[in-house]
Amino acid sequence: MDKTSPAPDDKAARPTPMMAQYIEIKAANPDCLLFYRMGDFYELFFEDAETASRALGIMLTKRGKHLGADIPMCGVPVERADDYLQKLIALGHRVAVCEQMEDPAEARKRGNKSVVKRDVVRLVTPGTITEEQLLDPSRPNAFAALARLRVGDGGWRYGLACVDISTGAFDVAEVGEAELVGELARLEPREIVAAEALCADASLAGRLEHLDAPLTPFGRDAGEGESAERRLLDFFSVATLDGLGALGQAEIAAAAAAILYVERTQKGKRPALRRPSSLRRSATLEIDAATRVNLELTRTLKGGRDGSLLATIDMTATPAGARLLAERIAAPATEPAPIAERHDAVSFFVAEPELRARLRALLARAPDVARALSRLSLQRGGPRDLGNIRAALVAAREIVAAFAAHEPATLVAREIVELAAGDGELERAIEARLASDPPLDKRAGNFIAQGFDAELDEARALRDESRRVIASLQQRYVELAETKQLKIKHNNFLGFFIEVPQAQGEKLLRPPFDTLFTHRQTMQDAMRFSTRELAELEAKIASAADRAQERELALFEELAGAVLSRAQELQRLAEAFAALDVFAALGELAARRDWTRPHVDASLDFEIVGGRHPVVEASLEAQGKVFAANDCDLGDARAGRIAVVTGPNMAGKSTYLRQNALIAILAQAGSFVPAKSARLGAVDRLFSRVGAADDLARGRSTFMVEMVETAAILNCAGPRSLVILDEIGRGTATFDGLSIAWATIEHLHEVNRSRALFATHFHELTQLTKRMGRLVNLTMKVKDHAGEVVFLHEVTKGAADRSYGVHVAELAGLPASVVARAHAILAELEAADRRAPVEKLIDDLPLFAHVTTHVGTSASPKDELRAALATIDPDALTPREALAALYELKAKAGGR
Repeated sequence: MDKTSPAPDDKAARPTPMMAQYIEIKAANPDCLLFYRMGDFYELFFEDAETASRALGIMLTKRGKHLGADIPMCGVPVERADDYLQKLIALGHRVAVCEQMEDPAEARKRGNKSVVKRDVVRLVTPGTITEEQLLDPSRPNAFAALARLRVGDGGWRYGLACVDISTGAFDVAEVGEAELVGELARLEPREIVAAEALCADASLAGRLEHLDAPLTPFGRDAGEGESAERRLLDFFSVATLDGLGALGQAEIAAAAAAILYVERTQKGKRPALRRPSSLRRSATLEIDAATRVNLELTRTLKGGRDGSLLATIDMTATPAGARLLAERIAAPATEPAPIAERHDAVSFFVAEPELRARLRALLARAPDVARALSRLSLQRGGPRDLGNIRAALVAAREIVAAFAAHEPATLVAREIVELAAGDGELERAIEARLASDPPLDKRAGNFIAQGFDAELDEARALRDESRRVIASLQQRYVELAETKQLKIKHNNFLGFFIEVPQAQGEKLLRPPFDTLFTHRQTMQDAMRFSTRELAELEAKIASAADRAQERELALFEELAGAVLSRAQELQRLAEAFAALDVFAALGELAARRDWTRPHVDASLDFEIVGGRHPVVEASLEAQGKVFAANDCDLGDARAGRIAVVTGPNMAGKSTYLRQNALIAILAQAGSFVPAKSARLGAVDRLFSRVGAADDLARGRSTFMVEMVETAAILNCAGPRSLVILDEIGRGTATFDGLSIAWATIEHLHEVNRSRALFATHFHELTQLTKRMGRLVNLTMKVKDHAGEVVFLHEVTKGAADRSYGVHVAELAGLPASVVARAHAILAELEAADRRAPVEKLIDDLPLFAHVTTHVGTSASPKDELRAALATIDPDALTPREALAALYELKAKAGGR
């Protein structure tokens, strides 16, 4: 029996009312750690306590017994709950927060055995957190909801909804099975959610397991068709889906699943989500998951942010700007017009250094409006969020003033100009009500400005200045009673009372004093009185703190409501801040590092002059070194060129390959690029097979991983793609690897017709330029002086004459005897190769034989020869028959 389930027939084993309540609530949230509110602590029991104590490093204790066994228990203070939640969420746990829904005094009124009413008010999951302390300011915090629909050919189409509750972003897309993982890799959700049946698909789960996001099942399907549409209509309070844009059925199903997950985790609270926006995949550069990893766009191969492209170029001044920059690097545009508009904005800021500096200083003071709005909409906001809205409105006015001398129509600032040109009512309302330095938690109090609300000021005065109020009242009574011996005192029995000497008390019993003072108690040498005013004051003082908090919270809700009524305008302001920050930051980047504006059009050009690797260059600059710039020209009016890059290890081949891919990404993201000039035909798909790593968890060797990634490239790349391939075929036997690399180049040249960089140590492949018109040879320059190898890191036309592998091994520190033996063996092998050079094979083999097989259905000459040979028995043939068979074979071979 599960130890959280009581034995119904054993009265002695029945849990206490409190524990029975816990077990019931836990049963409704089996996949979460239950934070069960007990006064000033959240407590966890049973397996939850054991898990949390290990994860948080806190003491595991026990409380009572259940089914004869001790109940494990641990707890965390309520005021430090966010710190512990952060640790648990980072470890992939989900937490159900169970609060007390009534005052314990109310439970006591119902009887000794009554339990305080409790209920789960929210589920905290990696993809739904909103607290400022738990969020990474520079990274989106979204979850992705999946839905799957079968299409006519028997395959699947996936609907994908990406929702960031912390900012209100809501995007949807429809993708095929092949594009699903790549799209999720671009979005980088913190959590992926889907119906239980979909999560149970082992094939799907296997493809998603390498993404840095847990896969969370959340019940049955959210619905398809009319039920999914109805969920969307109800949530956004619209009569038709037409206003949400042209959404496909898979997108509608995914959006409905996302809304269902929001409703379940937020327990009825409704975040300020924008209406779903359909992502046009054709408008953004498609980059598959392996390529993102290889190029280290947002994270390095080790998983950290430092050293990635994003970390190197991020000079944004605001968290929202940092998130937008990450989004643009993850999904660069493909249409020349919007790319040019972004370059125009960056060019403006490059040309205006003073304005750029002033604007960046203003933006640095602008808060994260989107996340403040989200917390307010979920009733998790605090006074500081209201203060952030005020600061944003002030910043908008100041930014408008900064642009006064410029034409706003040419800038993204026009959005801010429009919003800041409003009536200013909201800014004035917040300014009048909110204190200058509001606290984070609204229950801390003292965030409404003094003098704004008379009722609140009175409650605060009684709460904070009760002694002064009592002293003032006592002085007035002294004057009314005509005695300086009157004192106002307090005890637990009478509360506040007036005490005078016996003789003076007798006086107060007679008119006209008896109408004001009411006799309460006679002592041996004193008499005690009260007044109606003092009794009312006592009641006010006793409840002053509660009344002050209640009034302040009411004013907070009123002000939060005013802010939320302008939510759409404020969301637009947040978007404008982020865009302006990105353009100013990219302008700063270009000015500091001498980057240039690229030209991106619809051609097949790819001409980079003096290109540099942005990350490597920044690292070298920090060391006082200079990066060796190199050119790259892969453009062709008919189809892309393929550059075969040879040269020794450590000469810079991989850096050269990566830098050209990164320059394309930067250019299409709207950034200037590290080059003297760049003219690029917009790339629609980017593929990179660089580096080597195995996948032991899925039973794949390094070579298998390489072949899987190469297969994806050859199956998907097209004329507008950019392909980066490094050392294809190196993970197997020499002739196997050479054959695969050779066939890959042929396929790229004849079938894919893509622009490509192909680095290799198979020098034999350089001979293919004699027979492939769009193939060019590039090599890394190396200087060999007196046995010393010097890598110049320069790219030049031509082919390497050798690999210098033994020299690199010597530099790595191999024992001298091993190096000497390697030199001797190398000399023997090179002598043998000169006697029977592999290059001769290039001339002997038919070119593009695989293309015939691919296009047509007839067998190749080689297959016909094999079939004919299989029918011949040499031992049974006469000399004449053997000669006839030989002529027949020669004819089948086409005279060869």
